[in-house]
Amino acid sequence: MSKTAHFVIASLLMALPMLAMGGDFEDGLEAYNSAAYDTAISVWKGPAEAGDAGCQFGMGQLYSNGFGVDMDDAQALSWYGLAAAQGHAQAQYRLAIMHQNGWGVPQSDEEARNWYLMAAEQGHVQSQVALGRIFEMDYSPMYDPVEAYKWFSLAAMLGDAGALEWKEAIAGKLTADQVATANAEIEVWAGDNESMFASH
Repeated sequence: MSKTAHFVIASLLMALPMLAMGGDFEDGLEAYNSAAYDTAISVWKGPAEAGDAGCQFGMGQLYSNGFGVDMDDAQALSWYGLAAAQGHAQAQYRLAIMHQNGWGVPQSDEEARNWYLMAAEQGHVQSQVALGRIFEMDYSPMYDPVEAYKWFSLAAMLGDAGALEWKEAIAGKLTADQVATANAEIEVWAGDNESMFASH
C-alpha cells in the first residue's frame, strides 16, 4: 500500500452531510442521523433501486459503515458507483477514498485521483483538498505542485480553513511563473463556477 493510502479524511466513517436532495433522501437522513438505521434502509432502498442518486448514496453509507446491515465494501462500492455515475459528488468522493485506501478494491491512487477530480470540479471542497494532497506529495509520480496550489486555493476560497495552510506550504516550492500559471487557472475555474462562491 502506498503512503497516500494512509491519508484518511477524519469525517469518513460517520456523519452524512445535509445535502439538497428529495424527500426520500431527507426522510432517510433524519432516520440515519437518529441511528434508526432500519428505518433509513426502508426509506432509501426502494428509491435507490429505482435510480435515486441520493438514496443510492445513503445505501452506500449504510454498507460502508455497517449501520443496520453487515459492513460490506462490495455493496458500498456498488451503491456509491450507481450514484457517482449520475454525478453525485459525495458518492464520487467516497469512491475515491475507497480506491485510495484499497477498501474492497485494489489500492489505486490514480483511480482515487480520477474520482476526486470529478467531485472537485463540482465544487466538492473535501475532494479539492484531497486532490491537493495527492498532487503535493513529492515522492508520488503524480506530483504536480501547480495543481496542488490550484486545488488548495479553490478549497480555501470555498471556505476550508485548513486548505489555506496547505496552499501556503506548497507556495514555497513554486517559482513566480508557476504561481502565475496556477492563479490564471484558478481565475478561469472561479469564473466558470461563480455561483459556488456566492456565499463565501
